[in-house]
Amino acid sequence: MTGLVQQFEREATDAGCAVRRVAAGDFAEDFAGLLEPPAVGAPLPFEGVSLPERVTTDPTPGELESAETGVTPARFGISDYGSVAIESTPAGDEQVGLWPGHHVAVLAESDLVADMPAGIERVGEIARSGGDVVLATGPSATADMGELVVGAHGPRKVSVVILEDR
Repeated sequence: MTGLVQQFEREATDAGCAVRRVAAGDFAEDFAGLLEPPAVGAPLPFEGVSLPERVTTDPTPGELESAETGVTPARFGISDYGSVAIESTPAGDEQVGLWPGHHVAVLAESDLVADMPAGIERVGEIARSGGDVVLATGPSATADMGELVVGAHGPRKVSVVILEDR
């Protein structure tokens, strides 16, 4: 698993993400420094890990639009691309990761897969059960009109927190 984590860190960093590893028991203390208020988030499904009270879950459209930080769990990560899979849910988890200027994805180390074929296999499993995911690699960027513009269609800053144990 260590090789997958190191590869993910390298690729995600090259794509413009800030990546940190933290033990589940240290999450609350480490995580506090990542939040730029106001913050919105989707509940985290990891045992012993939760969002602080100052993160609004189930945000209104207005809270979502004014949020600086959006926190989502990542269903899985793809090491050779440094990508995270954000699940589309009826509660709008993917919107929490796309609207605010800073997206913080929380990823369990054990949910890393080696490469895109393994990631597509996981996407297929999710799709066959009626769900879907957004694969995100780094901050939103486009050069459609000339110069590179960061944050044009999504977050301009992305952080990934890898939970070392759960």
